[in-house]
Amino acid sequence: MSGTWREDDRFHDACGVFGIWNHPEAANVTYLGLYALQHRGQESAGIAATDGLGFHTEKAMGWVADVFTPERLRRLPGHRAIGHVRYSTAGASRLRNAQPITANTARGPIAIAHNGNLTNAEALRDAMEREGAIFQSTSDTEVILHLLARAPAGPLEEQLRYALDQVQGAYSLLILTPEAMYAVRDPHGFRPLGLGRLGTSWVVASESCAMDLIGAVYEREVEPGEIVVFGDDGPRSLRLAAPGEPLRCVFEYVYFARPDTVLWGRTVHTVRKAMGRELAREHPVEADIVIPVPDSGVSAALGFAEEAGLRYELGLIRNHYVGRTFIEPRQGIRHFGVKVKLNPMRETLEGRRVVVIDDSIVRGTTSRKLVRMLRGAGAREVHMRISSPPIQWPCYYGIDTPTRRELIAASHTVEEIRRYLGADSLGYLSLEGMLKATGADPATFCHACFTGHYRVGLAPERTPQLRLFDL
Repeated sequence: MSGTWREDDRFHDACGVFGIWNHPEAANVTYLGLYALQHRGQESAGIAATDGLGFHTEKAMGWVADVFTPERLRRLPGHRAIGHVRYSTAGASRLRNAQPITANTARGPIAIAHNGNLTNAEALRDAMEREGAIFQSTSDTEVILHLLARAPAGPLEEQLRYALDQVQGAYSLLILTPEAMYAVRDPHGFRPLGLGRLGTSWVVASESCAMDLIGAVYEREVEPGEIVVFGDDGPRSLRLAAPGEPLRCVFEYVYFARPDTVLWGRTVHTVRKAMGRELAREHPVEADIVIPVPDSGVSAALGFAEEAGLRYELGLIRNHYVGRTFIEPRQGIRHFGVKVKLNPMRETLEGRRVVVIDDSIVRGTTSRKLVRMLRGAGAREVHMRISSPPIQWPCYYGIDTPTRRELIAASHTVEEIRRYLGADSLGYLSLEGMLKATGADPATFCHACFTGHYRVGLAPERTPQLRLFDL
């Protein structure tokens, strides 16, 4: 039996992008940037580079450090490059969907890297196929490429306006040609994209932590509805479209982004600590210690412990060297899938009332095993506290999520979920508490996965009731 990454019962972000303009080691720097963004996508990695004449692309399934050997990087000469790490949201997990996606067009070669998800990609694809278009992948990013190919002749920025005017949903794009690099963000700003400088070079990345690694200085975010064009005269800013209703993904703060990333003006760690403090106010509990589910629960657990006046401890140790798959022994080990990643510390847990902080519950299967594992290690009581509201709806804007039928909170009360997990108590952070912790205007965030309020073109039907205790 093999376990896959998705069996960790988490939401996963679609991908991360990185680009650099005017650097003598563009591919090597892009490799480092992708290394820092590895948490955003672990299925495939790719880099496209150019010296203004030739165009070179390397991509493969796997992690950044495994894909980009020294030999592969030497095959990527040039002063300009874009890179991508991927999870599949639109399109299956296979090499032909790895990015950047490249093509030879009438205007020359082009490469596109995309973080997000187009909600009308299937309709656009069907219409173009009926007109004779041939697609090489199942990725929605290729839809953008076909729309560009159909655009009237003219500057690429005008062709981008033509193509992107036809799509709906979330996109943070990097586009590379031999002459220029383009950074584009959708009018609602669903997914993050930042701009920085490295000496005389310009850098674009999904998160500021990628700029920290290479020593770049973060300048600003690419604005919603903006195109930044990098050419021989440096960057210039154009409007793709007027900014729409702000819909920044709040789950970036909850789980996706690295704690050291500065996102929308605040460090992610700071926001997560504030979520933990709000959680302690909303759901206090008499207990002896607070422990996080590492690594994503650490910041919220610190905030909870500080607010509650409880001792923070490491009760679970994470194995950071678990790859994409593992082989389970034929004679099964109890809770093997969880234990291969997390090991409880009996000395910390035995005889104690334990508050366990996690960022979210998706299906509930992993949390259930975790509660049993903590009790098996001697915990006297196990109180689950979740630093986000119940996830009741799938995401259509660039997050890899289960169907609504698979989301435990979509069809069960908090008490029913508590009983299924086997916890002594269960408390979720309220929507109001989560948004308050961001320190920003609550109206500027997308929270459709919690509320079902899809503000860009979606109104999916409710799914049937789950039979909870048959899971």
